[in-house]
Amino acid sequence: MASPPLNASHTDSVDLVLRTAREQFLVSPQEETRLWIKNAEGSFERLCNTRVTLLDAALKTGQVVIMETRNKDGTWPSAQPQAVNTALEEDEEFQGQPGICGLTNLGNTCFMNSALQCLSNVPQLTEYFLKNHYLEELNFCNPLGMKGEIAEAYADLVKQAWSGHHRSIVPHVFKTKVGHFASQFLGYQQHDSQELLSFLLDGLHEDLNRVKKKEYVELCDAAGRPDQEVAQEAWQNHKRRNDSVIVDTFHGLFKSTLVCPDCGNVSVTFDPFCYLSVPLPVSHKRVMEVFFVSMDPRRKPEQHRLVVPKKGKISDLCVALAKHTGMSPERMMVADVFSHRFYKIYQLEESLSSILDRDDIFIYEVSGRSAIGENSREDVVLPIYLRERTPARDYNNSYYGLMLFGHPLLVSVPRDRLSWDALYHILLYRLSRYVTRPSSDDEDDGDEKDMEDKDSMPKPGHVAGGSSQDSGPEQAGPSSGVAGGSRAPVDSSPGPSHWPQRARRKHLFTLQTVNSNGTSDRSTFNEDTHGVSFSSQPYIAIDWEPEMKKRYYDEVEAEGYVKHDCVGYVLKKAPVRLQECIELFTTVETLEKENPWYCPTCKQHQLATKKLDLWMLPETLIIHLKRFSYTKFSREKLDTLVEFPIRDLDFSEFVIKPQNESAPELYKYDLIAVSNHYGGLRDGHYTTFACNKDSGQWHYFDDNSVSPVTENQIESKAAYVLFYQRQDVARRLQPQPGVAEPPASPACGPPPNSEFMDVN
Repeated sequence: MASPPLNASHTDSVDLVLRTAREQFLVSPQEETRLWIKNAEGSFERLCNTRVTLLDAALKTGQVVIMETRNKDGTWPSAQPQAVNTALEEDEEFQGQPGICGLTNLGNTCFMNSALQCLSNVPQLTEYFLKNHYLEELNFCNPLGMKGEIAEAYADLVKQAWSGHHRSIVPHVFKTKVGHFASQFLGYQQHDSQELLSFLLDGLHEDLNRVKKKEYVELCDAAGRPDQEVAQEAWQNHKRRNDSVIVDTFHGLFKSTLVCPDCGNVSVTFDPFCYLSVPLPVSHKRVMEVFFVSMDPRRKPEQHRLVVPKKGKISDLCVALAKHTGMSPERMMVADVFSHRFYKIYQLEESLSSILDRDDIFIYEVSGRSAIGENSREDVVLPIYLRERTPARDYNNSYYGLMLFGHPLLVSVPRDRLSWDALYHILLYRLSRYVTRPSSDDEDDGDEKDMEDKDSMPKPGHVAGGSSQDSGPEQAGPSSGVAGGSRAPVDSSPGPSHWPQRARRKHLFTLQTVNSNGTSDRSTFNEDTHGVSFSSQPYIAIDWEPEMKKRYYDEVEAEGYVKHDCVGYVLKKAPVRLQECIELFTTVETLEKENPWYCPTCKQHQLATKKLDLWMLPETLIIHLKRFSYTKFSREKLDTLVEFPIRDLDFSEFVIKPQNESAPELYKYDLIAVSNHYGGLRDGHYTTFACNKDSGQWHYFDDNSVSPVTENQIESKAAYVLFYQRQDVARRLQPQPGVAEPPASPACGPPPNSEFMDVN
């Protein structure tokens, strides 16, 4: 309906006009309203700041202003000029428990839903919005804020979720607002619920900051003054610039102590915090799976699961394997195998951190050192690749390519036996488990063909000629080469004299020197009828003709391996208590090289020691468990079970501020919400456990699905962000016996949702 024109001066405030309109339309003080201005183009603009004058708001005589009131289900009228968060279609008569309302997943927005459900179940913050206290504190002029838009969008969500009229709502407008002010949350990629929570708390604080003009405050060091004096000064300085419901509810105070390692200068400051990011006790052990390849060709490769120091070296991996095999670590070489070639062959002193969990690590047995002086021989370890000659796809099939297959080998050969003929028989012996020797019948049947192909077959002592056009598979990466001088291998496998000799023997394969990628490289060797000399560390390829490979090479047997008993063992991760994480948080640490501290006494940056202590805790304490670990070589999620109490989490042993012994509840907290993360680094899903402030019942929020749970279901390895409420606050918020809650709206029927008025 339209009202008669309102008579007002340009110096009157918009709030005065609004109060006059509310009285004229009999709108109760409990009803929430908002104003829209109809501009010359016929569209509507929201009039957010009602504390300005009509002149400042650019309102003109005869201009139409629309006043609308919020619906009882928390939404605004359906005919509002601007879209708001929409609720799913519901039965108009639906009445459920306030707060038991799901949030629709808009596409990888479970992280946002989880953070919102946790925050929605912080009682004092939700009451602040439900009772419209935020309307008096919206800060539209804060340059660090978001013009009140984040606060209003969050208020819309809270009012809808706690109206009791929706099973689920669609937070589309809130998602759009977040993406507008924080571009990292644009789109529909998965994000971290704690990061969204951090942004939201900061945004709400600045939008609701009671300080309209922030003054400059100089931070002062303790300079030997008592802690209480310095802490009180720091908190007062913080409140001079930051005063909001977020500060009242979530902000506490640290004591930070830095000590210079050179001059011993001690710097003490007190800093505010909004949440605690506590580390999890990390195991110093690491489980690695490797394959052990014995020199004995009859033994299949063995899969082992080894426990090694997380910051250990390659030598530690060999020592761990030696305990399972009885083999000396001196007789082992470690390699990363990728795409049928050696991606890297490791030195003993290299760090284990360069090996990722997904890498295929093979440990090869090689011959040990000879301790006999004058009888010792110089030996060489040869990396061996397997290749198959395949027709190339050209127009006349005249070109042949060579493709790698199977698992490569590391074979130790005495240098004085390093001839092509000897090497051929050594390799034939090493492959004997899955390569069949030609029988006498095979050789007799092949004599006539061998005579015809005499010129084309390699003679013993010669390498098969390789065309400069021979090609291998695509390059996988650099190789470190083979450590030759550091080990003195002596191969005990039978040489040519162990095999029955015939005048002429059929060759199953040919040999070719190649580079680390498995492609031909003639620059690394010199051919000789009686021996082989190398100008650099060689890689040898065993080249098979397709027919010979099909006839004599057993692929199934070659790929076979056995599992050692240790593979069945599982390294049990002992659960840790939340108190251990907090103790670790307050432990002295040394600053990293990337983040030094400037010592005012030394006049230079120092790697000082730093210690954080808890001085003052907030009403609602948010504890972020740092489950995601990032290093130079690896990224992992820690799935350690953290045991946290549902009730009576006692911080009295961690707070260093002199305590009030008569009020122990000031240091005890009860759990009210948990943000969970299931899955790994690349993918995962967020959910929430939360305790309803009205019923005291715990519920599980999984996007738009909500179900009741018991307290013994809350603790899990997925717990990521914990919300605790101080016990004295919980008692303060409980309704007093015999005191009735004020009605949220008048008993009479609701006034019209939209009213029109002219401003004169």
